[in-house]
Amino acid sequence: MAENRPILLEAQTLSRQMSASARVADINLTLRRGDVLGLLGLNGAGKSTTLNMLAGVTVPDAGSVTVAGYSLAEQPLQARAALGYLPDTPPLYPDMRVGAYLKLTAQLRRVPKRLVRSAVDDASELCDLTAVQKHRIAALSKGYRQRVGLAQAIIHKPQLILLDEPSNGLDPHQMQSMRQLIQGLGETAAVVFSTHLLPEAVATCNRIAVMHQGRIVASERDTNAGTEQTAKEQGVQPLHRDELDTLFSNLVQFGTPKAPITTLSNKAAQPAETHHEMDA
Repeated sequence: MAENRPILLEAQTLSRQMSASARVADINLTLRRGDVLGLLGLNGAGKSTTLNMLAGVTVPDAGSVTVAGYSLAEQPLQARAALGYLPDTPPLYPDMRVGAYLKLTAQLRRVPKRLVRSAVDDASELCDLTAVQKHRIAALSKGYRQRVGLAQAIIHKPQLILLDEPSNGLDPHQMQSMRQLIQGLGETAAVVFSTHLLPEAVATCNRIAVMHQGRIVASERDTNAGTEQTAKEQGVQPLHRDELDTLFSNLVQFGTPKAPITTLSNKAAQPAETHHEMDA
């Protein structure tokens, strides 16, 4: 049962004021092992800021984050050791060779010296980088650079993996490969995967939450009645996937989760007007 899986991420009422007009507020998330959450939203919705707060890169103005049982504020070393993060721009050193870069990241992640070589090999195999370990990162394609960025995020085998639009800029074949890789990671960890593409979220994730103007406005309906009631109390609409599809389509088309009433009225009136003209 889901309740038997350990909770690897718990964020409560996270908030951050970035400017007079931009704010992320009241972010509440709970992820267990095996959860792959798609954080879906248009550009500017607050996805990156949310991931930065979850990763400890940005300090929230309010709220708390717990990673694998460790408070990010009170036990930062233990919490950060349990998570891996791939920001929207991978933290790469273009002049380094792939193998040397991954060795460096393993050392920075405090992987025991005797395990560094195997950690590099395991991450390289998982991310399909074995054949390019001796290549300079600058010479790699966009897809391979994304894989190197992902490899550095998972080289220490974290329990929580945060990925900020990892498929951005990839071609369809590379996106498919990245999708399969993320799904594989979700078998042994909890993953938060941000994207502005609904089909990508649907194909990759087993849970979806929609962000709009700095808040989570809807999430996929949970079979756990208590969880669903909590979501409602937090102002989050629990929806089925087809309803999430409609809500996000409204965001894309109208800039709001709900279609304007005038637009709906016009559409409803159109058939009647056509019929009236035919009668005339």
